[in-house]
Amino acid sequence: MSSRTVRASRALAFLLALALPACVSKQSPQPDEAEAAGENRVVATETHTLEEVAEGVFFVRYTVPRFNSNSLVVVNDEDVLVVDSHITPATARALIASIREVTDKPITTLVNTHFHFDHAHGNQAFGPVRIIGHEFTRRTMAGEPLKERTYRDWLARTARTVSGLETRLANMEEGEQRQAMAAYLAGAKAEAQEAEEVAPVPPDTVLLERMTLWRGDREIQIVFCGRAHTGGDVVVFLPKERVVFTGDMMVGGPSWLGDGYVNEWPAALEKLKTLDFDLILPGHGAPFRDRELIDHVASYYRELWSAVRALRIAGRSIGETAAALDFTKYADTLGIRQPGVDPQAVGRIYELLEAREDARKE
Repeated sequence: MSSRTVRASRALAFLLALALPACVSKQSPQPDEAEAAGENRVVATETHTLEEVAEGVFFVRYTVPRFNSNSLVVVNDEDVLVVDSHITPATARALIASIREVTDKPITTLVNTHFHFDHAHGNQAFGPVRIIGHEFTRRTMAGEPLKERTYRDWLARTARTVSGLETRLANMEEGEQRQAMAAYLAGAKAEAQEAEEVAPVPPDTVLLERMTLWRGDREIQIVFCGRAHTGGDVVVFLPKERVVFTGDMMVGGPSWLGDGYVNEWPAALEKLKTLDFDLILPGHGAPFRDRELIDHVASYYRELWSAVRALRIAGRSIGETAAALDFTKYADTLGIRQPGVDPQAVGRIYELLEAREDARKE
């Protein structure tokens, strides 16, 4: 790689950090993509890569340098099932167009792994299809999802990113870094504009624990393992193919915890482990096969909960607690190499602890 390419890559990495995804921890490592990909067939479009991880089963990643989530596409004998609809109707339409590069069969079913905007705000682009999700996901999306704090935080962060990039560009000399920053600024502006089109469509078919679909001889299980990243995460498990799409309940390290049930999450991960799979397809990042990673993440959540609880009892503020925590012992397993924890994660744990206390008083 040339020094010029390195500089451009670093510039892009900096820009991506400005718009840190709401649902993936900054400290999460990325599994070895080459090892995960193997020799699978990959179809590349202008906006996506579709990697065929099993016959008719495609792991789909958005390749435009903007925030988005992964999807799963299952091409059956007569129809297509899609898991997660992306962040806006515009990116969902790009997803649908990319699916047409591998099949012309009708898309009849859409599954939302959870309610977060980057996984479900593209629903409307799919038209009159069956949308499946957990009862919690439907209830949240049928309420006021555009006022939901994770979404509002993302909009505010995007606005700050646009403002910050405009300021930096005004004082930057011409060059590759400026060009990369200008491209990212254009993307951030487009993202904010595309969000104005969103009219959330909730699932019309719900489950509480498990649902099984049959498409010919293909079995598709939709499983609720317990409250984790949100109150209604589901995973999509293909038993014959030994593949599971986990959304944000299990990514390549700690997930974003701002809406999470951190104390219950390890139990949900234990239930996930009871499924007989070889390959995990996460809602963000690369596929991976290392099941031990699940144990490391569960251990981190347990220790985080206990440490935050102890510091709260000691009277520490959210900010003080976030700064005091040090989980760098997970450097090798989870990529946590700096002390400190996201204050939003700590704030969420404080919320849960306060709710427990209030419940005891009633």
